[in-house]
Amino acid sequence: MPHTILVVDDNDQNRLLLRDVLQISGFDVLLAENGEETVRLAREHHPDLILMDIQMPVMNGLEAGKLLRCDPRTKDICILALSCAVMIEDKDDFFATGFDGYIDKPIDIRMLPKTIMKYLANDERK
Repeated sequence: MPHTILVVDDNDQNRLLLRDVLQISGFDVLLAENGEETVRLAREHHPDLILMDIQMPVMNGLEAGKLLRCDPRTKDICILALSCAVMIEDKDDFFATGFDGYIDKPIDIRMLPKTIMKYLANDERK
């Protein structure tokens, strides 16, 4: 059974590119364009991993991450932040919120499936 990845980005092109790359690599993919949608889809579908942009309208990635970590239905899902120009303070915020890691933008799409598999293999919450 393939792993399910929830891709969250308010930029349509980014979201669709990530979907295509992940589907070609054999993952099932769900899509969301803001944090509010992410929380709803995560509760409904319980994906194996969430790739989440941080700066989004409606609800940003950090707010969504906090809600996901506080909810017994979603607290065990692996969450990776997608962010541009990650500074040390940003990384601290990601980990303090409960993110499992981060991927810098622009994303190396050749390495993305391997990176995701690494996190899924090391996910100790499950």
